[in-house]
Amino acid sequence: MTALERVETAASALKVFPLSSVVLFPGMAVPLHIFEARYREMVKDSLATNRVMAMSQPAVAARESVGRPPLHPICCAGVIAWHEELAGGRYNIIVRGVARARISEELPARKQYREVRAEILGDPAFSGPEEEHLRQTVFELAGLLPHSFGQTVLQNAASTSGGSLADAMAAALVIDLERRQQLLAELDIRRRLLGVVDEVGELIARLTPPKDAGPLN
Repeated sequence: MTALERVETAASALKVFPLSSVVLFPGMAVPLHIFEARYREMVKDSLATNRVMAMSQPAVAARESVGRPPLHPICCAGVIAWHEELAGGRYNIIVRGVARARISEELPARKQYREVRAEILGDPAFSGPEEEHLRQTVFELAGLLPHSFGQTVLQNAASTSGGSLADAMAAALVIDLERRQQLLAELDIRRRLLGVVDEVGELIARLTPPKDAGPLN
């Protein structure tokens, strides 16, 4: 069974890890240290079954609340690609994003962790000038970045396309969590690509040294 098939099968009772400090994109991976009891239980159950879990942002207004704050309706469902069990039931894991998911409802609590019913959202095929526009903008940015990082970004830009191109560049280059969530929630691929173009353009502007105006006469 493929990772996407596993995620689709799990969508009727999708395990959710709400974490305000992380926005996971499809195709990208994130390392996590799991120490809280409810999420240790979640990882244990996931490893024992389909290895599927979703990363979700609490709604902005609810990030400081306790209990079960509302979640953004669009999250990223993924699979545990690697794990290491530690003393006391803790885990180190790597979660690889597989697909966007739209939360339709939260299920009644039956575990310490949260579960939702969700719809898995795949990107349709896309071809348009926005792809090349983003690649050109990334090429300009790469010259302002440390060499090794710039080369990695360029390789990722060259090897992805459509929505995956936007996701890879957003994951690598967009730092602001609220903006990352907005890009994750953008289902229109053209608008997503253009949104990342804008973000990369702003980064270029910040990194470009000011021009010397020369002596004033």
